[in-house]
Amino acid sequence: MRNAPEIEAAAALDPLTLFDAWLQLAEQSEPNDPNAAALATATPQGLPSVRMVLIKPTGPQRFAFYTNAQSRKGSELTANPHAALCLHWKSLRRQVRIEGPVSPLDVAQTDRYFHSRSRNSQIAAAISDQSRPLESRQALEERFQQFAATHPSEIPRPPCWQGFYITPETIEFWLDAPHRLHNRFLFTHKNGLWQKSLLYP
Repeated sequence: MRNAPEIEAAAALDPLTLFDAWLQLAEQSEPNDPNAAALATATPQGLPSVRMVLIKPTGPQRFAFYTNAQSRKGSELTANPHAALCLHWKSLRRQVRIEGPVSPLDVAQTDRYFHSRSRNSQIAAAISDQSRPLESRQALEERFQQFAATHPSEIPRPPCWQGFYITPETIEFWLDAPHRLHNRFLFTHKNGLWQKSLLYP
């Protein structure tokens, strides 16, 4: 997909179909977490923050992720429900940027994903006051062990542990090219349709 005709053919696709194809390629070539993305959020005053999350596509909601809604990112998403993602696949020399409003996933989807995780991951989510001060590593590990001992069977999903998804308004595909003359294709969603444009590198 590096020569011009193939690039043009790929960029003519629906951007969600193209994203799925690129993610599938990344799953074959990236050594760790091909679904890792930088998630940027901001306060209502516009102060930004960014961190890595794992994108978990759920049907039509390609850009879904899960977090503690009381964490910094959760609080910012509640106060300012807009975000941006960037997935960078170094092995493929490609990246995708997504921007749009953020909505909560429904409870059934969140429950289903929570209980698909390993037991230890569920416990970790249940006991973590994410983003808040921690007195010591020992305190965290003791809390983990105590919770595990008092919950020998199913782990209840904490109400604060939620799923979110971005409804993309723009999706940009970046593909490496010689001499830094990279290929950039921007898809913008307007009036129910995707419009494609080229960007200078």
